[in-house]
Amino acid sequence: MVISIVGIGLIGGSLAITLKENGFADSIIGVDINSDNIDKAYRRRLIDQDMSLNDAINASDIIILSTPVDAMRQLLPGILNQVEHQVVMDVGSTKVNLLNDIKQHPQRGRFVATHPMAGTEYSGPEAALPNLFDHKCTVICDAMDSDEDALEKVRDLYQSIPMKVLELDAKSHDVHTAYVSHISHISSFALALTVLAKEKDENRIFELASGGFGSTVRLAKSSPDMWVPIFKQNRDNVLDVLDEHINQLARFRSLLIKQDYDQFHQLIQESNEIKRIIK
Repeated sequence: MVISIVGIGLIGGSLAITLKENGFADSIIGVDINSDNIDKAYRRRLIDQDMSLNDAINASDIIILSTPVDAMRQLLPGILNQVEHQVVMDVGSTKVNLLNDIKQHPQRGRFVATHPMAGTEYSGPEAALPNLFDHKCTVICDAMDSDEDALEKVRDLYQSIPMKVLELDAKSHDVHTAYVSHISHISSFALALTVLAKEKDENRIFELASGGFGSTVRLAKSSPDMWVPIFKQNRDNVLDVLDEHINQLARFRSLLIKQDYDQFHQLIQESNEIKRIIK
């Protein structure tokens, strides 16, 4: 099995490590417009060789798109123009626009849209981790539009890690990821900006920041090159959940102004219900 990974960053690099170590891939080809990423991938032994995109397509059994989601939209139609038996898959965080772009493509069946629900706040091949995906969940979107043999190969890939595989339609996927992932990142960015605006003494931030603050704001270290395209592609859903988040913040603010601490206690108690879902 020869696998090409287009975009050797955290997700692509971590997949490269895992699929090579578990024996699913015999050879990993790296494709990246950033030569520094290729050099780092070689040094970390994430890839066995690098090629141009066209050469990698011809040499591969599976092509994994692991670029920012706006670049995926540019690359995918051209890749599908060149494939015959190969399977193409992505690992992006948004799906509706990407799948609409190729809905009528004659090779649509060779593409499987996926989203492994794993990651960290770090980016680049140096951030790749060997066990990043173990026992996590991955989503396959609009599976009915993919060829059965392509679906089977992608399921085998994820189950080899192993990961739990779920199926959703693209619209539902984008809504749910806005609610549980994208709002978390935009909130973390806003919190980091709030602290930086109010606390000008960097030493105090370092000295006084507790584990709770660190875990809450850690996503603010995430790459804007990755996240701005996600917010752009999932704009309507992110705006919907962001409006609700702003409303909830306004409720807390209003209760503090009124010094209504009984109701403040009630809101926190209601928020504790998340423990039923997330242990």
